Amino acid sequence: MKFKFLDHTADIKFRAFGKNLNEAFDNSALAIIDYISRGEKIKEKKKKRIRVKGIDEKALLYNFLDEIIYLLDAKNFVVSRVKTKLSKDGKSLTAEAFGDDSSKYEDLDHIKAATYAEMEIKKVPSGLRIQAVMDV
Repeated sequence: MKFKFLDHTADIKFRAFGKNLNEAFDNSALAIIDYISRGEKIKEKKKKRIRVKGIDEKALLYNFLDEIIYLLDAKNFVVSRVKTKLSKDGKSLTAEAFGDDSSKYEDLDHIKAATYAEMEIKKVPSGLRIQAVMDV
């Protein structure tokens, strides 16, 4: 399982899983992409580069998820998947974001922002688990 949505009273809450931090970040992006697209398949016609920094892994996750939202809101680019590469110190990442022009898709959902509420990055027997809440 790459991700799953959890019950939350007002916002979107998910857990994403991965063998390592790169895969867990990739799958976190897939969770918010699934919500935004309402499960519709987004074509991979374009590619954008993402570069973000953070003072720690949680700040990096927050900035990364917020950048995916920014691409949709400001650049009209809806992401279908990402391939991340985190720095060894866990304080910066580069990613290739694959996707398409958002105007080609009807009824995309909206996420206002990432939040730090209930955010976790935990080691689990299968690797890593990320939990995040997105403000809608």
